[in-house]
Amino acid sequence: MSPQAWGAVLGGIASGGLLLVLSRLVAMRRSDLSVRVLPYIRDLPQPGRPGGMPAHTSAARGVFGPILRQSAERLEQVLGGATSVRRRLERAGIDKTVHEFRIDQVLWGLVGFGLAAAVSVVESLGDPGGAGSLAFFCLIAFACGVLLCDNRLSARVRERERLILLEFPVIAELLALAVAAGESPVAALDRVVRRSQGALSVELGKVLAEVRTGMPVSRAFDTLAARTGLPLVARFAEGISVAVERGTPLAEVLHAQAADVREAGRRAVIEAGARKEILMMVPVVFLVLPVTVIFAFWPGMVGLRLVTP
Repeated sequence: MSPQAWGAVLGGIASGGLLLVLSRLVAMRRSDLSVRVLPYIRDLPQPGRPGGMPAHTSAARGVFGPILRQSAERLEQVLGGATSVRRRLERAGIDKTVHEFRIDQVLWGLVGFGLAAAVSVVESLGDPGGAGSLAFFCLIAFACGVLLCDNRLSARVRERERLILLEFPVIAELLALAVAAGESPVAALDRVVRRSQGALSVELGKVLAEVRTGMPVSRAFDTLAARTGLPLVARFAEGISVAVERGTPLAEVLHAQAADVREAGRRAVIEAGARKEILMMVPVVFLVLPVTVIFAFWPGMVGLRLVTP
């Protein structure tokens, strides 16, 4: 290789290394004060930003944001039920407002409308006379998208409540052990929240945050009882509130609550099995029984074929 070629190779390697070093230095550069502070005060009105809108907005949000907000307001006027939606958002643990959820519903409806419009365009190429029915089909697809988003929220609520019920006995036992060891209710709650993860831990973390901001323990647990949609968890929160107010033994209350939840879980499994008793017979009748009959009679049929001329 000629000296000129070696020089080009070495120059390319050196320039590549220099670019890597510069890119790393740019990445390690400390961000501006506005970038580090504004995300925590975005709810406050900023100078030059009407209504407290974020300073850095994408072009798509700037173009389609007002349209989506107006569509969400119209959808709220048509559907209503803001209280129910807010309640389900709290029970699902979703940090969104009702207006933001309505925007999500509009987006889901637009996705359904777009898919239906694509199908309608393909159909209209073969039959141009059915434009009215195809437009109605697109509107139905938009409504289905909106309803599907609402059903997804309800499904997330049910899933989160199922996880809370699964975690509840363990969390209650841990709280009982911590209280029986001599810790105060707040200290026991702090220990359990730091040592556990899950949906119920998140709810107890909210209770702990409210207590640390000055709210009484009994009122914080009353808020938990009002916020949750599960009777067992509401009874648990009310029991702790009463125990703290009246000075009753808290460990015994927690052990009793955990035992009640376990017994309710067993009863729910037995009831589900009783409701699906006929359904559980389907694989036995249509799968196990035919296989058993085949295994019983097939050797005899083969033997008869071999014996008969």
